[in-house]
Amino acid sequence: MKNSLGKLILVLLCSLWLHAEDFKYHFTLSNTSPYVKEAVIMTLDLNQSNRNKVLFFHFALKKNPDYEFHRITAKETGENIAARVHYEYLIYPLRSGEIQLHFDLIQKATTEANLVYSFSGDRDNVKGLTTVDTQIDLPPLTLKIKSLPKGTSLVGDFSLTHSLKTNKAKAYEPLPFQVTIKGSGYPPLLENLLPENINFTLFKENPIVNAVNSSQGTSSTVVYPMALSHSQSFELEPIVIKAFDPKTQKSYTLKVPKQHFNIRKVDVKSLVDKIDSPKPLESDLPWLSTILISLLSYLVVFAAGFLTAISLKWKKKRTAQTSHPLKKKIEACKDEKALLQLLMATDAKQFALSIEKLEKGLYGNAKINFNKVKQEVLEMLK
Repeated sequence: MKNSLGKLILVLLCSLWLHAEDFKYHFTLSNTSPYVKEAVIMTLDLNQSNRNKVLFFHFALKKNPDYEFHRITAKETGENIAARVHYEYLIYPLRSGEIQLHFDLIQKATTEANLVYSFSGDRDNVKGLTTVDTQIDLPPLTLKIKSLPKGTSLVGDFSLTHSLKTNKAKAYEPLPFQVTIKGSGYPPLLENLLPENINFTLFKENPIVNAVNSSQGTSSTVVYPMALSHSQSFELEPIVIKAFDPKTQKSYTLKVPKQHFNIRKVDVKSLVDKIDSPKPLESDLPWLSTILISLLSYLVVFAAGFLTAISLKWKKKRTAQTSHPLKKKIEACKDEKALLQLLMATDAKQFALSIEKLEKGLYGNAKINFNKVKQEVLEMLK
């Protein structure tokens, strides 16, 4: 009863509208007592209350080894003196016990006059926007994380399939073998998929990961490509992975059954070449000139590579000292359509929030402040 009451109080605290000097903010958490690696959705709403300023916000969670996070969305509505921003984050706690979520929030304040002034003049004479930046101290949110059952390797709802083209091969011939884990939950990345006590040669590649984060959590497909090899017949012991589904609060196992591989030995005599290769050494030593020519070629290639590396390093240094190449292109955009086309062609993911605003203004009949959107994009390049 005491635990339930404590959870209720915490949820209520996280759902209150709290006041800062120029705006109100509102946190919500989908779960305040999740399991380790169970998805938690956190939202933050910022509503401007002081109508005498133009406000911009920069918000993010602080990095911490206790949790992993991904921003799902950041939507801004309202105009200049009535800004409203909605943030949504996907959070995965990485240890049991009590952890705290800490935040970085910067309020950037200016005036309508400054905003207009910053975009006065021609396209090559855009003035910097003067803002008063204030670091806002938001109180941390506390989560009480529950431990997983002992031996748990995966957290979520997953299925496993495996692919084996053949279980027969010649000695030392690689046998392609693939395991695929698919489902929703914390991405199913395992350092060691096969049992430790293997008695064959294992050729391993990096897992192929396809993961999509959303307000529902993470949907993943992870493919483990590998190959097995041996000089004689062998067996692969069953692969057993223990998983836990926080939604049902039940453990389950994913399995690959025991596999037997038939290896056909190769006659050693057939591996011996009856033809001398290379041919016996001759008295005129023609190979000496070949070696000298090859050595000279290697030296020329090495010198060219060394000079190329120096040239690239110098070029990167020169590039780093110049301003962002996209800045002038953004400043040159005179209307919403031109800016929208530029942002979509450059990096639709990075400028997703600004692209959404421009699309609403062009095709959704929403009123937007083009100069403000333009300034926000320029702020992202700093």
